[in-house]
Amino acid sequence: MALLETIESPADLRRLPRAQLSQLAEELRAYVLDSVSRTGGHLSSNLGTVELTIALHYVYNTPHDRLVWDVGHQTYPHKILTGRRDRMGTLRQLGGLSGFPRRDESEFDTFGTAHSSTSISAALGMAVASQRKGEDRKAVAIIGDGAMTAGMAFEALNNAGVAEADLLVILNDNDMSISPPVGALNRYLAQLMSGQFYAAAKNVGKNVLKVAPPLFELAKRFEEHAKGMVVPATLFEKFGFNYIGPIDGHDLESLVPTLENIRHLKGPQFLHVVTKKGQGYKLAEADPVAYHGPGKFDPAVGLVKPATPPKTTFTQVFGHWLCDMAAQDQRLVGITPAMREGSGLVEFEQRFPDRYFDVGIAEQHAVTFAAGLACEGMKPVVAIYSTFLQRAYDQLIHDVALQNLPVVFALDRAGLVGADGATHAGAYDIAYLRCIPNVSIACPADENECRKLLTTAFEQDHPVAVRYPRGAGVGAVVEPGLQALPFGKGEVRRERTGAEGSAPKGIAILAFGTLLHPALQAAERLDATVVNMRWAKPLDTALLLEVARTHEALVTVEEGCVPGGAGSAVGEALQAAGVLKPVLHLGLPDTFIEHGDPAKLLSLQGLDAAGIEQSVRERFGALVARAPSLKVVG
Repeated sequence: MALLETIESPADLRRLPRAQLSQLAEELRAYVLDSVSRTGGHLSSNLGTVELTIALHYVYNTPHDRLVWDVGHQTYPHKILTGRRDRMGTLRQLGGLSGFPRRDESEFDTFGTAHSSTSISAALGMAVASQRKGEDRKAVAIIGDGAMTAGMAFEALNNAGVAEADLLVILNDNDMSISPPVGALNRYLAQLMSGQFYAAAKNVGKNVLKVAPPLFELAKRFEEHAKGMVVPATLFEKFGFNYIGPIDGHDLESLVPTLENIRHLKGPQFLHVVTKKGQGYKLAEADPVAYHGPGKFDPAVGLVKPATPPKTTFTQVFGHWLCDMAAQDQRLVGITPAMREGSGLVEFEQRFPDRYFDVGIAEQHAVTFAAGLACEGMKPVVAIYSTFLQRAYDQLIHDVALQNLPVVFALDRAGLVGADGATHAGAYDIAYLRCIPNVSIACPADENECRKLLTTAFEQDHPVAVRYPRGAGVGAVVEPGLQALPFGKGEVRRERTGAEGSAPKGIAILAFGTLLHPALQAAERLDATVVNMRWAKPLDTALLLEVARTHEALVTVEEGCVPGGAGSAVGEALQAAGVLKPVLHLGLPDTFIEHGDPAKLLSLQGLDAAGIEQSVRERFGALVARAPSLKVVG
């Protein structure tokens, strides 16, 4: 690491002779591998962008020139080269470096990213702003082939081609997003590199000229400029871009001079770079999906299966349910926007390939596609992260809810997600869904209830969302079969002692989702009633009003935002019924929650058992039992 240790900023990098860049790339790749193996995080994508990152910071005057990394999970080399090398040990930990670019983390992170396909729009905005202010500043968007298939990327290309701003779009073509990229555009990109005419022309030219080095070098440089004429680059040229490539994204001798030439060109430029995910680490090269986001591991050994089987996750519960329901009902179709592995659809694709649809990174299309299927009598299930459904909000309202179509939304990653942080947290789905007519929202408390509520949702003739968190729950035994639970009905899980009598007494905690279990723990200390509400919409108002009648105060608990959330729904229902009752709302505050250990994050928000108990005692101390309180963690 002798050379890497001298780089504290890109200014240091730009002082290096070009001949030393290959050595720096070797050291940087080794540092990324060692760092991620110690902390966990994204690996394959970062190993694939080492040379490209070096070349960009070597040629462009960053941070004056703007680099915008699409998604941003491939920016670990960028972070290391921009003064954050010594903090990589804190990556994705509470108070540490983010796994994505963040404007408040470094001036070199010019735009915060984590969702895909936003880079071209943002970089174009920066380029136009520089143009209007008369600044000599370059803007570069680096986007993957998977992200390039999304509609927003093409909306930006369409605008950029007529904006006449100095914008460079780099297509980092590694033929792999989180799930294998799909669709006609991906096939087109693949043809760019596999065409027989292009391959033959390239190989013949090199074989003829390699005996004459000066001519060979001249041909190589010409090739970099002329590949756009050899391969069918018409698509991007029709958008108004000057297309260059494809070139080897791991060849610094091609990357650096190509970028130096492009930097002096005016108008929109498009550079097609081909890289390999996991480059330089054979295990990641062989299985880039497995090494996409590994936990801690020994690089010499690679990923190993845990000695004891891990708990079944909610995602796995959904995947098993989907297969079982598909076997029973031929109308079921499964849809995912490029998250086959993350959403648990691998087995479904294998068993029911004709009913599996990966539409690519196209959440808007996924929802309206589901609506079209539902119009013709199919029963679509859209497997989507809570935070990704936000991108299809208009389609959810206009195309599904307004027409009252029976689409099931399986909302994975509801609530806090830990290391990925605010960009991936499912904090807002209850609030943004419950205001839409015709839409229902189920909040299972454990794995078994999740399976049953998915069945309940599938049986309905209107849109229903079932929200569940990342990872495992309490380890509830999942019953086989496809039993449903009553629609829109909750249940009392614990009654306070001495609850009999006509006068209302004590506290009742109304829990939505998996926070039922810390609420039950707190209730033992508080001697409180606990209600598993199960549904944020429709609320079980009959149960709610009965609980309000028999208790002096209510507490709502949810792993979602308090403003507009399930607790707000309770308050509205009480008000509509003319019931005046003190209510304490516990949930995620009106702020973005940072990355960190999920249990620690919940504790910091007061949503573990100790935090719930403490909040209740502070608000309703005179109404609760005098039992000794739980120790408050953190």
